[in-house]
Amino acid sequence: MIDTVAVNWTAVEPILPELLLISIGVLLIGCDLFLPRQRHLLPWLTVVGCVTALAMVLGAQFTTAFGGMFLADGYAMVFKAICLGAVILTTLMSEQFCRVIGLRQGEYYSLLLFSLVGMLLMASAGDLMVLYLGLELMALPIYALVGLHKREQRTSEAAIKYFLMGGFASALLLFGMSLLYGLTGTTEIARIAELIASRQLSANPALLAALGLLLAGCCFKIAAAPFHFWTPDVYEGAPTIVTAFMSVGPKAAGFALFGRVLFLGLPQLHDHWGPILAVLALLTMAVGNITALCQQSLKRMLAYSSIAHAGYALLGLLAGTAEGLAATMTYLVIYLFMNLGAFAILMLLAAPGEPRESLDDCQGLATRHPLAAALMLVFLFSLTGIPPTGGFIGKFYLLKAAFAAGYPLTVVGAVLFSAISAYFYLRVVRIMYMGEPQEVARLSFSPGMAAALGFCLLGVLGLGFFPGLLLDWTMAAFSAL
Repeated sequence: MIDTVAVNWTAVEPILPELLLISIGVLLIGCDLFLPRQRHLLPWLTVVGCVTALAMVLGAQFTTAFGGMFLADGYAMVFKAICLGAVILTTLMSEQFCRVIGLRQGEYYSLLLFSLVGMLLMASAGDLMVLYLGLELMALPIYALVGLHKREQRTSEAAIKYFLMGGFASALLLFGMSLLYGLTGTTEIARIAELIASRQLSANPALLAALGLLLAGCCFKIAAAPFHFWTPDVYEGAPTIVTAFMSVGPKAAGFALFGRVLFLGLPQLHDHWGPILAVLALLTMAVGNITALCQQSLKRMLAYSSIAHAGYALLGLLAGTAEGLAATMTYLVIYLFMNLGAFAILMLLAAPGEPRESLDDCQGLATRHPLAAALMLVFLFSLTGIPPTGGFIGKFYLLKAAFAAGYPLTVVGAVLFSAISAYFYLRVVRIMYMGEPQEVARLSFSPGMAAALGFCLLGVLGLGFFPGLLLDWTMAAFSAL
């Protein structure tokens, strides 16, 4: 009897962070229903649960579970840390914004945690079925989060668009997975690579079709062109706090999916998917940066900026090397801080019944609130890639990996599009510091918002000055893949 208990505990131990988050998500629903006067404690319960799960992830021993279907390795640890960090920072920013716009917090935080569990499963997936399970568990709560602010018509429209397009992308992924299973007779990702090599299937047309379907589905999840068309409308229509979360958490999980499938399952096809990703990266950077030039809504501009940054992150994947994947993971960590920081300042501008998302709402922000303007300045500099911020370091590692892998033209294009991005980012700086101040109330920081902005600032500047530790960590994580 004792031996049986020990075996069961060993089997369950790798998924304890996921089980903890599911339990807290259910607890949040119960607290919201039966203890309405204690709703102010919900965000802090969410943060404590996520911090505990993060400590468990970082301190766990690398192992596999459920016959290799669940991989608790270094690769999963990095992406889980990014997703958990995204939820922690989002939750810290949420209490103030949810109170301003009247968003129900019990539903919001529980959906956030359930979506997070899906992301963690995607990061640890060693099997196509687990990968798809995590993908749907991540996506379904986000569909609800996008339409959670029911009094706003545009949120309902955005939720419907995202649901329809997300279902289409999931179908593409599932069709590609079914082709892989038909060719190899297995859904285990590592085993698929072995069978492709032993059976010499690299030139099989069905395998290439499966690759194309998988790339299309993955590109939708990270908002890469030409599968980005849902992003601006959904990002603009969703509550700003949900948009901020979607721009970092699900995007990181999408890249985790990309890495598992391409590096672990289809490494023999790098000669096919490497050039394809190079074209997609250039197209994504072009669409994101050029379209952002003409936006008058700061929120919509950040949506197109998110598309462009997906293109930058693809530079590491297309290299097909350890350095390239480590550079992508490094960039996603930095992107977490700089993008959430920019969205946090945008949320500070909101007032009851007034989202204040246009560029004109930033007029004279430096006069009204010098600290908020200075923070926004740092985040925009980092998004542009100006030293000594973390954004510069992240782009440098990506460009270096892509150039070393033999894609000089792609690197040149990335540099040019990064220069173009300086125009619309610095235009916001000009409006904040040189525009006429608007007659609105002064901004205030809640304790959670202040903590989130402090972490974002520390991440952007700290990783800009001391990037070596982060790169070493991500390089060590790749060795597990």
